[in-house]
Amino acid sequence: MVIPDGEHGPALRDAPARISYARAAVRSASGMAGAALGGAIGAMRGWRANATDRSGAPRLPGHDNGIEVRNVSVRHGRRLALEAVSGRFAPGSLTAVVGPNGAGKSTLLNVLGGLMPAYRGQVVCAARAHHRMAYLQQQTELDREFPVTVGELVGLGLWRSFGPFRKPLPIVAERVAEALDAVGLTDQIDRQIGELSVGQLRRAFFARLLLQDAEVVLLDEPFAAVDARTVDALLALIARWHDERRTVIAVMHDFAQVRANFPSTLILARSPIAWGETHDILTDDNLAKALDAA
Repeated sequence: MVIPDGEHGPALRDAPARISYARAAVRSASGMAGAALGGAIGAMRGWRANATDRSGAPRLPGHDNGIEVRNVSVRHGRRLALEAVSGRFAPGSLTAVVGPNGAGKSTLLNVLGGLMPAYRGQVVCAARAHHRMAYLQQQTELDREFPVTVGELVGLGLWRSFGPFRKPLPIVAERVAEALDAVGLTDQIDRQIGELSVGQLRRAFFARLLLQDAEVVLLDEPFAAVDARTVDALLALIARWHDERRTVIAVMHDFAQVRANFPSTLILARSPIAWGETHDILTDDNLAKALDAA
């Protein structure tokens, strides 16, 4: 099981066997466990909307990628982490979720992604049902000492196209190279993941999200502990997803970034305090209400 040589082929040689082990090493962190995530091979540059992606997996008809949350409550033991959350993330929307610590922001994303059950209520999401959702969680269980290269880690975004036993398509190496180029990591393809900085590793995870070609993207504090240059690069990718009418939901803490880059905002304090257009919602009064309710 060897990826054919090409400009970037050697970096991914024998990747299927190595990725099989790497998949276990990076489970949970990026939503590879629990939810069925991502699509298979998608065009990276342009991301033109086709009836199917290059693996033949169907795209959702009419970009049916909205999410409806119906009276969702979640318990952590005896404590309600979310209470009676109802609302709708419109198809193609770009929404920031903000609120004080302990407000249930990460819990909400876990429920939306199917990684955590609701105590009460329902999430309706066609993208999740069709395995067209990708989730980058805040914390990872990635073993930085695990002997896997950046190219192999990013190649996990195409896991559904070959799995643990099938030979990857020849285009896999090309798609990985394109994803790394999009996040500015082309020259890191052969490096071990343990050699990357925090910002470089975050870029690598974003590259993997690109390969998943998802209709819905969930991001939990995507800019945590990364430098300003990396933040700018990742914001550009998020803006591209929004232009392509993908639905993007991100837990955020920097209100200036939210005002500048996110058209919609949900202020959460176990229950929604305010939800709508950012310029109307992200006000001092609403933030004060969230603090009082936390």
